[in-house]
Order: sequence, then C-alpha cells, then structure tokens
Amino acid sequence: MKKLIAISSALALGLTVAACDGPQENAAEDAGEQAAEAVNEEAEAMEDAGTMTDEQADAMTDAAEDKADAMEEAGEAADETTAQ
Repeated sequence: MKKLIAISSALALGLTVAACDGPQENAAEDAGEQAAEAVNEEAEAMEDAGTMTDEQADAMTDAAEDKADAMEEAGEAADETTAQ
C-alpha cells in the first residue's frame, strides 16, 4: 500500500511538472510510467501469490522505476537536442 501511495504521489508531481517538459520528454515519461506501473502490478500479484518475497517485489519495482527515469532523461536530452 505504501508503494501505491508513493507511486501515486510521484505521478501527481510528474503531472504538475509536465507542463515544463518538451514533447519527447513527455512521451518518454508517459511510456516509462505506464511500464513501471505494469511491472509494479505484476510484482504485487506475484508477491500476493507467494511466488516472490516483498524484497524481490520491491527490487523489481525499483528497477522498473529506474528504467522509467532513464527513459524520461533520454526524452529530455532529445528535446534539448531538437531545440538547439
């Protein structure tokens, strides 16, 4: 439940800041967030089913969030390159 609240808060903050982002960054951020959310749901389901521990589920979610952050950074770099 704590993860869900944290992710929801991060998404809300992301939407607040989204107005300052370029189109490629926004697209990459959206795709990354959707992928991370899907992985989080899968990890929670696997944890609920007893096929992985809470720590493994957290690690899986953290890795997906790191990938989403990297996607956003790549989108931001693409926007900066396009703007120059």
